[in-house]
Amino acid sequence: MTIPALTRRAVDAIRLDSSAADNLGQVGTYALIIIAVAVTQTLVRTASRTILFNTGRDIEYDLRNDLFLHLETLPQAYYQNQRTGDLMSRLINDIGAVRLMLGPGILTFINTPVYCAYAFTLMLLMDARLTFAAMIPFPILLWVVKRYSGRMMEAVMHTQESLAEMSSYVQENLSGIHVVKAYVREEQRSAEFARLNENFKHESMEVAKLRGKIFPFIRIVSSLGVLIVVYFGGIRVVAGELTLGQLVAFIGYLHILAWPIMALGWMISIYQRGKAALIRLGEILDERPAIASPANPVVVEDVRGAIRFENVSFGFGTSGNDKAADDDAVLSGIDIDIPAGTRVGVIGRTGAGKSTLLSLLPRVFDVTSGRVSIDGVDVRDWDLERLRAAVGFVPQDPFLFSRSIRENIGFGRDEVKVDEMTRLVEMAGLDTDLAEFPDGLATEVGERGLSVSGGQKQRITIARAVAREPKVLVLDDALSSLDAETERRILAELESVMSERTTIVISHRASAVARCDRIYVLDEGKLAEQGTHQELINGGGIYAELFRRQRLAEELEAM
Repeated sequence: MTIPALTRRAVDAIRLDSSAADNLGQVGTYALIIIAVAVTQTLVRTASRTILFNTGRDIEYDLRNDLFLHLETLPQAYYQNQRTGDLMSRLINDIGAVRLMLGPGILTFINTPVYCAYAFTLMLLMDARLTFAAMIPFPILLWVVKRYSGRMMEAVMHTQESLAEMSSYVQENLSGIHVVKAYVREEQRSAEFARLNENFKHESMEVAKLRGKIFPFIRIVSSLGVLIVVYFGGIRVVAGELTLGQLVAFIGYLHILAWPIMALGWMISIYQRGKAALIRLGEILDERPAIASPANPVVVEDVRGAIRFENVSFGFGTSGNDKAADDDAVLSGIDIDIPAGTRVGVIGRTGAGKSTLLSLLPRVFDVTSGRVSIDGVDVRDWDLERLRAAVGFVPQDPFLFSRSIRENIGFGRDEVKVDEMTRLVEMAGLDTDLAEFPDGLATEVGERGLSVSGGQKQRITIARAVAREPKVLVLDDALSSLDAETERRILAELESVMSERTTIVISHRASAVARCDRIYVLDEGKLAEQGTHQELINGGGIYAELFRRQRLAEELEAM
């Protein structure tokens, strides 16, 4: 605010009745002072913006880390109702909007009222009447800003939701591009993307139109204030009631106010965008993990791997309640006792509840009623990290990261030695496949492992689970993509691994569990049969029927 005051003094210092040398000396002095003030202003402004903008970047960095870490703590059930693209949009675009609000937004939010207060006070001290005349258009500006801010907030929310929907669509289609091509749906999917893109463009244009209405109006109001000052101030200068220097200073202050006032519309835009982003981020951060470590977990020093399911019932719609509703029950009254170091099989028709039962072990879900324990300690009393470190889980749907085969196998460990990696590869039956890969273990498997076959993915995930050396190994239909001969070979290779830990083999094929110490047969969420392979064959029940059908299928394949 010093420069307009110095300019006023420089203009008023010019006297027609003074010599040119005197005028030049006084104006030159003020000019040097103005230069010094401008340099100082530049240094201070640069430093303040560096601090504020860098702080905004730091907050963006911390918030993105915190949000990703929070997403990692949420249970699988949360992701069943969320779109990946929407979460990515919030993690990237929405946090960027928050950073703008907390950096440039806060700077403008502070500068605008401070500039206005300073300039208004200094203008009042020079001439109160002219100041009030210059302020006449500004109440209209405040009314317009208030009127448009709500509409801007709504439009910004729609834009961000539209962007999230489009991001989800792109992510889903690129992940499933092999299906799109197999069904020749490229044109149809492109047309749908064009519709979503058109919708995003429409929503973005609505925001742009609102912003386009606010900015010109702010400029008009600012220019109208200058026009009033020039007209009425000029009259008062001519009348001798105001010096020319004061009029120049007045116009200088209005020019200083021009940017903060014009930035008011931009500030409203980024504030509404940041506010909408915070609401969307808050929806994620407010989610609390349904499954977490207890406050005082029981520490099991030497894990043996003895497992017990005691009257276990579970329903997806009623998880966590005391009693499962009959309509939602997936499992009902399951009692299974597995001694440490034994090998058991869990078999049944599709939808019998096999995978659901074993997902209760590492607490992917919690029982609705009953109890699941390892070494006599309820899994809900374990520290969650230690529990999942003790249970190696090979899922039914194998997932690989877009990294090398070596990195995927060693995913659960900080480091896997060369000789151990060789043993894991041989155990999983991958040694014969390595010759097909261009770079051996260093071969990139592509996103979700698209560059390897289904059987190879399953074998890599088996090696990944065994690499962690868990005391309990769960193979959830982990050999379903393999032919019978390869299945037998891998099971033979796993003999040494299984002998060192408690192993649970889930399958719908009897051959995969035939050599287990004990076999449990599930049917419609209940324990239907149990016994050894021979006992169940002799019993002539569900297991015998499954075994007979598999033998028949293998004979037909061989013909």
